[in-house]
Amino acid sequence: MKTKIKICGLRRKEDIVYVNAARPDYCGFILNVPQSRRNMDPEGLKGLLEELDPGIVPVGVFVNEDTNTILRIVRESGLKMIQLHGQEGEEMVRTIRETAGVPVIKAVSVKSREDVERAAGFPANYLLFDCGTGGTGRSFDWSCLEEAKQPYFLAGGIGIHNMKEAVERFHPFAVDLSSSVETDGVKDEKKIADAVHMLRSLT
Repeated sequence: MKTKIKICGLRRKEDIVYVNAARPDYCGFILNVPQSRRNMDPEGLKGLLEELDPGIVPVGVFVNEDTNTILRIVRESGLKMIQLHGQEGEEMVRTIRETAGVPVIKAVSVKSREDVERAAGFPANYLLFDCGTGGTGRSFDWSCLEEAKQPYFLAGGIGIHNMKEAVERFHPFAVDLSSSVETDGVKDEKKIADAVHMLRSLT
């Protein structure tokens, strides 16, 4: 299976224009996470998704959000996938999958092989392996990925400088980029295009 690509942390109309041109497989919107500089208000999400190319899957990223709030935002906005980046448990994941009817990604902070092993069997559609809380641009020891048992997104410091190694060594379901496709804290059209082009050339 060819590795897919997700561009995370979109929040402006310009960002939608950039991804529509580059055509990644997924794009992420960080919602109700005020501690993130990429945070956006869910009230503005529907308008952005109306402009998004229908071939790109919009992912809502939440951190320890209330289940009912997530379900409401999915209904009102048209999100097609949910990413949980906090301490959400198995019951919450099952509820969102069954009630919202959309796939769920569960983020796992990786410090050791044991973190990857413990995540095995978690009832999410996909796992996302990252370093810390996400969006830091830092990577972890990828040798831990040898313990992965289910499809996963690989995040944490992924960019054109190391994407080839990540894809060819570990064959993740998808790579997830944010910091590496920004300039001065905002999404960069050329960097997004270059990253997607590189991924397509590898797979």
